[in-house]
Amino acid sequence: MKTLADNLRDHEGISHGFFGARGGVSKGIYKTLNCGQGSKDDPEHVTRNRQIVASDLGVNADHLVSPYQVHSGEAMIVEQPWPLDVERPRLDALVTKTTGLAIGVMTADCAPVLFCDPGAKVIGAAHAGWRGAFGGVLDDTIEKMCSLGASRKNIVATVGPAISLEIYEVDDEFRDNILQEDQGNMRFFAKPDGARKVHFDLQAYARHRLMAAGLENTGIITHCTFALRDQYFSYRRSQASGDADYGRQISAIVIG
Repeated sequence: MKTLADNLRDHEGISHGFFGARGGVSKGIYKTLNCGQGSKDDPEHVTRNRQIVASDLGVNADHLVSPYQVHSGEAMIVEQPWPLDVERPRLDALVTKTTGLAIGVMTADCAPVLFCDPGAKVIGAAHAGWRGAFGGVLDDTIEKMCSLGASRKNIVATVGPAISLEIYEVDDEFRDNILQEDQGNMRFFAKPDGARKVHFDLQAYARHRLMAAGLENTGIITHCTFALRDQYFSYRRSQASGDADYGRQISAIVIG
């Protein structure tokens, strides 16, 4: 049901999980652990799925929070859960040092990134599609963590399951945008044999941004959300299949 990152798993008092598509109650194209509040799934099923995740992390369901994601470069500090009837903040990363508050992000091909400074007990969770990663969401998450007492040399971060280089086709405009930042970013592009378009390594680019921001302990879980049909939801796979909607998996972390 979930994958743990080697560099995050052994820190006392911090629990996390890159949760996949299985282990929940949803049906049809959402089967089974769809945690996407913005999906067209039965809201009761989504609520139950989030309860399952919260229980796994050792918190009450109302203490698992996630933002309304908009592919921004912005993170925010959260100190307490927000009521269910309050509109969620529109941004793409959360940071906290509040014990018992689980923070998470939804993905379905974009890269989830979980962070912790185990000594300072500061954690972060970011949704990093190419726009967010390029726009600085990982950098802003780190800045917000440091404002709470974390240190760049002590922050541990892992890039979770996302669409892989082998699958992720992009156009020339996309490539040009990334190369405007740094011509060295060409190393994140490739054109596999027989491919019509250039491909992009989102996970490697996200990790590069983490290291460029001064993090020394970073990792990648090299699972492809598109290819691993039975394990993960995938927006691009849903488009290829002509599905009306798609599920979202959650990646979350909490200080126990």
